[in-house]
Amino acid sequence: MTHQVLARKWRPRDFASLVGQEHVVRALSHALQTQRLHHAYLFTGTRGVGKTTIARILAKSLNCETGLSASPCGRCRSCTEIDEGRFPDYLELDAASNRGVDEMAQLLDNAVYAPVSGRYKVYVIDEVHMLTTHAFNAMLKTLEEPPGHVIFILATTDPQKVPVTVLSRCLQFNLKNMPASMIAQHLAHVLQAEQVVFDAPALTQIGKAAAGSMRDALSLLDQAIAYGGGRVAEQEVREMLGVVDRRYLQRILDALLAGQGAELIAVADEMLSTNAPFGRTLTDLAAWLQRIALAQVGALGADDEDVEALGQYAGALAPETLQVYYQIAIHGARDLSLAPDDHTGFAMTLLRLLAFRPAEGHSGRNAEAGVNSGQVQGDRAQSVSSRAAGAESGSLSGAQGSVRPGAAALAAAVATRRAVNVPTSMPSLAPVSAVAPAPAPRSASTTAQDISPQTPSTATDAQAAANAFDGDWPLLASHLGLAGFSLQFMQQSELIAHQDFSFTVRVPIRQLAESGTVGKVRDALSAHFGAPVRLTVEVGGVSGQTAAAVASRERAERLDQARASIESDPFVQTLLTDFGGTILPESVKPIDP
Repeated sequence: MTHQVLARKWRPRDFASLVGQEHVVRALSHALQTQRLHHAYLFTGTRGVGKTTIARILAKSLNCETGLSASPCGRCRSCTEIDEGRFPDYLELDAASNRGVDEMAQLLDNAVYAPVSGRYKVYVIDEVHMLTTHAFNAMLKTLEEPPGHVIFILATTDPQKVPVTVLSRCLQFNLKNMPASMIAQHLAHVLQAEQVVFDAPALTQIGKAAAGSMRDALSLLDQAIAYGGGRVAEQEVREMLGVVDRRYLQRILDALLAGQGAELIAVADEMLSTNAPFGRTLTDLAAWLQRIALAQVGALGADDEDVEALGQYAGALAPETLQVYYQIAIHGARDLSLAPDDHTGFAMTLLRLLAFRPAEGHSGRNAEAGVNSGQVQGDRAQSVSSRAAGAESGSLSGAQGSVRPGAAALAAAVATRRAVNVPTSMPSLAPVSAVAPAPAPRSASTTAQDISPQTPSTATDAQAAANAFDGDWPLLASHLGLAGFSLQFMQQSELIAHQDFSFTVRVPIRQLAESGTVGKVRDALSAHFGAPVRLTVEVGGVSGQTAAAVASRERAERLDQARASIESDPFVQTLLTDFGGTILPESVKPIDP
């Protein structure tokens, strides 16, 4: 067989021809130039990023007959034999098929002997994470202190499975996935050398499909050349990879912008007739939306093949709408298997995109239409109010069981309330100006600084709250929502005296009277009463009027009631009589209210 696949034919033979992984090349080159070599290296990364390739280049650099350097000649006997896999002092071990302790023991037994023809013995153990625990234990001592002529190179795609005892003995390099643009550039160089006609967008598609692996990209390139009959064309590569034609994506976005539901269904039906992948379409749609978002923030690369189209959509779609579309697309792709069939699930996802599109305009981004954001919000509120009013009148004119004037009035009020919250620069709307927004209710977490004592209604409310306090300090403790030391303060303290917003309490230990704890309790009381509170704290003995004591008494009473209920239960009495049983008092637990 004279033909050699591209992945093997174009495997780099030296560091200069290696694509990517500059951080690894730089470190190894400096180590070779200064002869500061480590006895064990660990290369990690996904498949096809160059782990074994770098190991071979390093082995040639260590054993090249021209000398120890970062630039092996590639022509001497050592270099050629390493490339051909027959150098006696270079051994590649596949740990996936040689993972036992016996294979490892045989390898280590041969490590003590001097090299046959090279300068170093280089042992490359690929997929080292597949070794058994006993095999790892057998190699630990030799890996830590190997003979001076032995270099270990370990490679793995799953470093989490490698024991830390092995990791600590190795110099670790993490190989990165290669960008699609770098892969496409290298594929173009390969095709030019192979004198194969190609389309540049086709190489971009292969680079994306390779997912960072140069070996996968070269394998796909071999397949594309065979599929295209000796040439690499964009349309044929898309068919081979199952990539969705971007014209479908553009038609979907255009139909969404125009609000044409029938066109969306037509796209779905056309894709069904051409056997297009619906799940992949939704995934590609999400990727397009992500690139549109990048275009909106100015982060889209100038070399993007769809930069013009993406820029147009970036100006037509609001950022918040884009985010909703993205979520719907990825969830639609995830839930496609739950649909009755893929076509139905895809069509419903498109209709869901249409249902959540803006009702009017695009949040003020369509400047050519002369619509600003204030007018859009006002028109939406007025439209909702009109629909609600129409619904109310329709309900009143129907049967008696359908009359729901309260719901329609509530919908109109909600729409009007939302319209009130538009910016001050908006043109005023007649229905809005007649309604004043209701004050927001005050929550229990409102602080004293949020209260306006100058407002007469607020002062009256605060005075009414103070007059409503009847001295039940334990009950007040349960309403403040405190935690930690502040909660312990309220539960362990006893109210001595109070008048309006002045409270004097006593705590049993000095730690509860710290200024920080007292300050938090004072703030909580001020928020509860809606006015500044004065809190005086004493340290001394407390009586049984604390929240903790009250809670303890209540628990004891519930426990007594539970025991009495069990003992008086006729069924329990029958069991005790018939079987001679007894009731364990500690086993009875009351049901908390």
